[in-house]
Amino acid sequence: MLANMTLPKPEFESGNLRRLACLEIKGGNERVDYSIELPGLVAWVSCRPMAPATRGGDLHYLSVCSQGFVSRIALADVAGHGEVVSAAANRLRDLLRKHADQWDQSDVVRGLNDSFLKNAGHAEYATALVLSHYSGTGEILFTNAGHLPPIWYHAETTQWTFLTDSTLYAKAPGNLPIGLIAGTPYSQTAIQFGLDDLLILYTDGVTESTDDTGRFLDIEGFLKLARNSQTASASQTGQNLLAGLEAFRGVSPATDDETLVVLHGRPTVDDEAWPH
Repeated sequence: MLANMTLPKPEFESGNLRRLACLEIKGGNERVDYSIELPGLVAWVSCRPMAPATRGGDLHYLSVCSQGFVSRIALADVAGHGEVVSAAANRLRDLLRKHADQWDQSDVVRGLNDSFLKNAGHAEYATALVLSHYSGTGEILFTNAGHLPPIWYHAETTQWTFLTDSTLYAKAPGNLPIGLIAGTPYSQTAIQFGLDDLLILYTDGVTESTDDTGRFLDIEGFLKLARNSQTASASQTGQNLLAGLEAFRGVSPATDDETLVVLHGRPTVDDEAWPH
């Protein structure tokens, strides 16, 4: 099965990564497979809409602030298709642009929730995960709005764990999916992301995959796949996860859009060297 699997050709080759420029926003909901450098991070992204579609309900965006030291990563799974998803993509991109220089990201998620509620007639909602990374300290702020918990590899201890609001500096719960209830509070939690740490973001199309017997992979099964993967780079980890997912499914087809984002902690680059 693995010998016959066809993966999208990487957009950037390892060792020759393009740097995401200041105030540039990259992403969307198209079928892609690429790696790119952010301040203090390397990101690998695979977005695979369910065949035969070339666009799906999974959205991802990456951005860098105007000074070249804060990166923001957003992953959302929108309930809907077509124009509903396109409108959500535009709103998310606009919010990331508006708040590119704002370290506090709670306004991004609240703004996205409010914009969904304005279109309540379409009965749309989304789960979302928003991360901000400061290259000066390696600190990450994350807000989880009803999304699946990221998987965190701690390089220093070689341990794999789920990243949840209770990991560090837990705040009051209230992170419902976006577009359900007006005035929903969205907290943010801080973690220290170390050199060579990995963070894996994913959508439910991955964990709801089934094998030949109909058994779901679920998040614990995906954590097991992560523990069996290589950790040398974001792209290697990501490709290992895709291969493991295909091996688990066997002949069972994908039944939903699947998106993976792998972040790898790297040495900080001089801010002045970052492209503007």
